Amino acid sequence: MKCLINGLVILADKVERGLAIIFDEKIEKIATISEINKNDYEIIDADNNYIAPGLVDIHIHGYLGADVSDGDADGIRTMAQGIIKNGVTAWCPTTMTVSKGEIEVAFSAVREVKNSGEYYGARILGVNSEGPFINPSKKGAQAEEYILRPDADFILKHSDIVKLFTVAPEVDGAIECIKKVSTESNVLVSMGHTNATYEESTAGVKAGIRHTTHLFNAMTALNHRNPGVVGAALSADNVSCELIADTFHIDKGLFDLVYKIKGDKLCLITDCIRAGGMPDGDYTLGGQPVHKEGIKCLMPDGTIAGSVLTLNQAVKNLFENSDLTISQAVNCASLNPAKAIGEEKNIGSIAVGKRADMIIMDEEFNVLTTLLGGEVAYKEEK
Repeated sequence: MKCLINGLVILADKVERGLAIIFDEKIEKIATISEINKNDYEIIDADNNYIAPGLVDIHIHGYLGADVSDGDADGIRTMAQGIIKNGVTAWCPTTMTVSKGEIEVAFSAVREVKNSGEYYGARILGVNSEGPFINPSKKGAQAEEYILRPDADFILKHSDIVKLFTVAPEVDGAIECIKKVSTESNVLVSMGHTNATYEESTAGVKAGIRHTTHLFNAMTALNHRNPGVVGAALSADNVSCELIADTFHIDKGLFDLVYKIKGDKLCLITDCIRAGGMPDGDYTLGGQPVHKEGIKCLMPDGTIAGSVLTLNQAVKNLFENSDLTISQAVNCASLNPAKAIGEEKNIGSIAVGKRADMIIMDEEFNVLTTLLGGEVAYKEEK
């Protein structure tokens, strides 16, 4: 049995000092230092840094040169190992609008890694299928030639591995698809890459939409006479919203406002592509050319193409540019996304009975140590 001590423990509702977290694969007990005998445990000293729950990235396409849509199991392992260093302990490998065959190959690759029974890095929760059931007018960096009519049977066929998927609620066949998937499976239905009106969006919510793909980006904006998808997403209490908090996709001035409206329904994501963790230069996304410069990834026509954000940086950006407490900011990248996909009983916060997925990070949100299921999966080299 291990014991984590000497840290500022970020719990779901507060930060506490002087706690001892006793764990094996799961967290067995949380006590005060005075209540335990240190000689009974393998001690891990946080050295007065923050102890936080492992982060949960439910929307990430690529990292370190790899892309989920490549359909390459080794590439998925590369990503899983890489994001551990950013404090991510659970994730949803995310596919793009590529050909149906390529999507199925990608599903198979994720399935292979997830079901291997071997250690591969951050734990895969399931696939996030971003497309191909989207509106061409809001395709963003997605390939228009591979956009398809919404097909519930395709999602249900792969519901063993698909955790959530994106659909434009206004396109032909969408409402029927949303209703069928939401009633016949536990797959989370998200609206995104959509030109829907407020009325069309709310019809989608009534049909079973419970999530929003990167709020504000690739959707109809909030206007005082046309509230659009953004208005519908913000208004619906039963709809969670993703946010790319890199200060480029979304102006930091909106961080507080969105949190005040959505609260525990706000989920930080990275939407990271293969250029993440790599030098500036030319890359691809869904087979299309992308140029990375700093925090910006753009297609030749200037279209924003994903990000190179890390999830620990997203938490830092949110915390430093809002009035949120550190617990609230961390929840947005841990407990809230876990809730959105129905995993909150197992992960997302430091609590007895949950997996011992925890990170130690400094005051700049740099990850020093990552614990995955009670084992040290990453430790910063000094």
